[in-house]
Amino acid sequence: MKNRFIFFLTLFFVLVWVTACNDDDDVPPAENEEEIITDVTLTFTPDGGGSAVTATAQDSDGEGPQGLEVQDNVVLAASTTYLLTMTLENSINGEDITEEIDAEDDEHLFFFGWTEGLFSNPAGNGNIDNRADAVRYLDEDENELPVGLETAWTTGTTSTGTFRILLKHQPNIKSEISTSQEGESDLDLTWDITIQ
Repeated sequence: MKNRFIFFLTLFFVLVWVTACNDDDDVPPAENEEEIITDVTLTFTPDGGGSAVTATAQDSDGEGPQGLEVQDNVVLAASTTYLLTMTLENSINGEDITEEIDAEDDEHLFFFGWTEGLFSNPAGNGNIDNRADAVRYLDEDENELPVGLETAWTTGTTSTGTFRILLKHQPNIKSEISTSQEGESDLDLTWDITIQ
């Protein structure tokens, strides 16, 4: 009888303790909460001068049911090298998401995919399907791994196709071989692109 009493008393204290822990209102929010991105701007600046080409995507309802939507197509000159820079914003809260990605660059990696033949350098179709495929990253994190906020592209001859950008959040898993299948997707957009 005494053993039963001790068992039920122990069970009671365990249940009270678990309930008290679950009711804790001071639990900190989860780290690496998904960012709200409402505006994306691509800026292709010709190497050696000339007018920059911009393309945007916007999410007009923020956290609502609509997602980011591409607003315009990309039109680039043939046989030209461009520096591509990206800016990402949360216009609802006035946050510069680009700065946050830069501050947490060891956890973020942009992957790129495009229609083969659009670019002569890098050639191929991008590294979304195969991480080892070439992309000309111009920025890197403190571990000397690429990030992708700045890249270089040399267009081929006249052609049309698509240009996809995929941003993966890879805390504690980003490496030289981590792929586009690993981590959470913060951004996945595809623009129509014309080389003329």
